[in-house]
Amino acid sequence: MALGREWYERAAACPDALAEHPAVRTAAAAGDQDVIFDEDFNFVASRAYERLTGDSDAFWEAWEVYVGSRASIEEEGNEDMGEPFDLGDAQQMRRNLPRLAALHLGPGSD
Repeated sequence: MALGREWYERAAACPDALAEHPAVRTAAAAGDQDVIFDEDFNFVASRAYERLTGDSDAFWEAWEVYVGSRASIEEEGNEDMGEPFDLGDAQQMRRNLPRLAALHLGPGSD
């Protein structure tokens, strides 16, 4: 999402497509993973909500309700998040996201 709607949609369809984004390629060459893994981005929605309403707690209360409602959907198996894999496992990364792995892990077998 931080890279724009077009890239969000491309990554949603094929996460490995992020390897084509210029900022991702530049960051990978510099050894910087924060271009797409910036923790501050996780708080954009709560900060925007607080700016609009002046209420810093209401967002988190609504989030808890949302998460609770999603838990029942996930328990029923209605949400397919794809095959789970360990992002810290180089072999799994190379298998599941080969272009991103090549950029960030370099060539080679692990």
